[in-house]
This record gives sequence, structure tokens and C-alpha cells, in this order.
Amino acid sequence: MQAIILCGGLGTRMREETEYRPKPMVEVGGRPVLWHIMKTYAHFGHKDFVLCLGYKGQVIKEYFLNYEALNNNFSICLGKSHEIEYHNGHEEQDFKVTLVDTGPETMTGGRIKRVEQFVAGDEFLVTYGDGLANVDVNKLLAFHRSHGKIATLTTVKPQSRFGVLDVSDAGRVEAFAEKPTLEGWIAAGYFVFNRGLFKYLDGGDSCILERAPLERLVADGQLMAYRHDGFFFAMDTYRDYLAVNEMWDTGRAAWKVWK
Repeated sequence: MQAIILCGGLGTRMREETEYRPKPMVEVGGRPVLWHIMKTYAHFGHKDFVLCLGYKGQVIKEYFLNYEALNNNFSICLGKSHEIEYHNGHEEQDFKVTLVDTGPETMTGGRIKRVEQFVAGDEFLVTYGDGLANVDVNKLLAFHRSHGKIATLTTVKPQSRFGVLDVSDAGRVEAFAEKPTLEGWIAAGYFVFNRGLFKYLDGGDSCILERAPLERLVADGQLMAYRHDGFFFAMDTYRDYLAVNEMWDTGRAAWKVWK
């Protein structure tokens, strides 16, 4: 099954890292966050990717065009009989990656609509190019197939960025919780859609998936939520970038489900 990854945003809240590259190419543990997301999908057997490019999309194109040389030892014959022999095999041998320029200013729904011609099956996966999670993609897919609706989104419990105090009227601190889990659920990406989604994406390049299309799917009773109780982390800011790299460096990268 194909996985569409939205890679075209400007990443303005991470300008320290995104001035010269798109956010999906910001590195975690020496590898682009996009690579980490693809490795998660591949762990569950989904290795056919469609990347929706936008801001500085040429950086992503160059990365995959040079992937073999960057990730293998090789011998090269210079001159007219130019040949390259690669040695050892990296673990991404059977990845198929389709890179599509979906426009520098196109919104999320518009980007998905622009790659409709590259979607082969009736079902497909979609996620953002900056969210790290240990979602069991096959359980998500099984849930989607069980209800027969057009759309499934993954939801997680939000976590406060701040410690929460329980303070008495007299000012005494009764309890303290460091970044507690909050009530309710939030969308975490990791969608599954049927092709019926495309008829909801009728706003051109300005179509925002998370607004009119999802709202209409709700109104039509066609949107279901898969509850994920595991790890999820959206890398939105430079502070988040530092946090996920610390997780990786200290062996606490809960999204690393592959070996």
C-alpha cells in the first residue's frame, strides 16, 4: 500500500534549521526525519511512497537521487566507460519513492489532490513529514477496514508542555505533575483513506485537508478515529528538534520500531 507523506510546508517555526532545507530533511540522529517516518512504515511492510514536495523540494530530490552513493561503498570507473559498482547493501533496497512537485504554496488537501494520478489502489496512507510515532500501521489499517468508512485518522492524548500545579486557596502547593497527559484527544496524522476522499478535495491548491474536507467527512459520517496510546511527537519548533535528537542520542527514541 502506498504512503503519501506531506513534505511541502515552510517550517517557519524552525527557521534555524529550515532556512536552507525543508523540515522533513532536518536531521534526527544524522538522518532526515523523513527517513525515520519511512522506516516506520517500512517496518510494517509499506515501502511504496509518494512524497508531496513544495518548499525547497529540490533538496529532497537530490537526497534520493544520491541515496545509493551516500549510503553505500562503491567503486567508480571514470572516463568514457563511466560505471559505478556498489558494495554492501543498505536496508532500503526495495523502497519505491515517487517525488511530486505539488507547488510551493499549496495547502495539505491540495497537495494530496495533486498526487491523485500517482495513487494506484483504492486505499492509501497519509501522514505529515514531521511527526514521529510508533503507530502500529497494520492495526490502524485493520481498524480502517473494519468500519468501511472513507477516512480514518489517528488520535493521541495531548501532553502539556508545562508542569501543572494544584494550589490551595492559601497558596500552598498540594501537588505537582511534570508535563501531565491532558484530557481529550488530538489528531496525530497517520491517516488511512479510500479513494472517495478525492471528491472532498475540491478547493484547488488552497484546500486545507484539516478544515472543509474533514468537516464534510464528519458531517457525512465518514470519518473514524483510531486511538493510539503509544508514542507521538510532532517536531514543530527548534526546541522540539533538540528534544528528539536528545531522545535518539540517549537511546529513548520510542518511534524506532525497526531494528
